[in-house]
Amino acid sequence: MLRAIIEDIKAAKERDPAARSYLEILLCYSGLHAIIAHRINHWLWEHGLCLLARIGSQIAKFFTGIEIHPGAKIGKGFFIDHGAGTVIGETAEIGDNVTLFHGVTLGGTGKERGKRHPTLEDDVTVGAHAQILGSLTIGQGAVIGAGAVVLDPVPPNCTVVGTKAYVIKREGKRVYDFRHDRLPRVSDPAVESLAARVERLERQLAETERQLEEAHAALAAATAHGLPEPDHAAEQAPVAPVDTALATEQAHAERIAAELAVERWLERRNGQRAAL
Repeated sequence: MLRAIIEDIKAAKERDPAARSYLEILLCYSGLHAIIAHRINHWLWEHGLCLLARIGSQIAKFFTGIEIHPGAKIGKGFFIDHGAGTVIGETAEIGDNVTLFHGVTLGGTGKERGKRHPTLEDDVTVGAHAQILGSLTIGQGAVIGAGAVVLDPVPPNCTVVGTKAYVIKREGKRVYDFRHDRLPRVSDPAVESLAARVERLERQLAETERQLEEAHAALAAATAHGLPEPDHAAEQAPVAPVDTALATEQAHAERIAAELAVERWLERRNGQRAAL
C-alpha cells in the first residue's frame, strides 16, 4: 500500500505542471487525499470490514468531493487532477498510470448486479466530465475527450470524443498531445439531419411567401380597375364580347390569374402539410 501511495505522489508531480514540490502535493491535492483514503478503505473492504470501509469512503467524499467506492480496484500511479465531482463505482477496475480529470463518472447503466462498471487498462486518460458507463473496457493508452459519453468498448490507443463517443484516432498514430482545446469537434448525424430539414423547409416557405406576395399584388392591381369580385360562375362564363374595352379584358384576366395562383398556393400548402 505504501509503495502504491508513493507512486501516486510521483504521478501527480509528473503530470501536473502546477505542482511545485512533493510537500505541496501531500498537503494540497484533494485527488491524492482521496486516493490515499481509498487505498486504506479498499484494504478494509478486502478484509471483510465493509461497513467501516464505506464509512471511510463517505468521510473522504465529504472532505475531497471525490466518491470512490471501496470495492473499486485501482492500480499504481493513479492521478486525479482537481477531482471535484469524480465518481468511481464498486466494480470499476483501473490499471496503472491512469489519469482522470474532474467530473468523471465510471458508473453503471442500471440496477444489474455483478460486473457493472468500466475497466480502464494502463495509461488511459479521461477528460473532464466524461461519462463511461457499463461493464466495458477502455483499451491501453486510450484517450477519452472531455464531455464524452462512452457506452461501447474503446480499442487500445484510440481517442474518442462526442456524445455518443466516436473514435477519431487509432493505433497510436498520435498527431498531437492530449489537450482539450485541440480535440476535433464531431457533429451528431441526427442533429445534421434535422438542420438540413429545417433549411429545406425554410427555402420552401420563402418561395411560397414570394408567390403569395405576387398574387396579392396582382389582386391589388385588378381591384384598382374597379372590377367586381369574381365568382365561380363568372370564371366558367363565355369569353367577353369582342367589343369590350381592351383594358377591362386585361384587368379581368389578371384578376382571374391571381385568384387561380392563390388557389394553387393553398392546394400546395395543404399538400405539403399533409406530407409532413
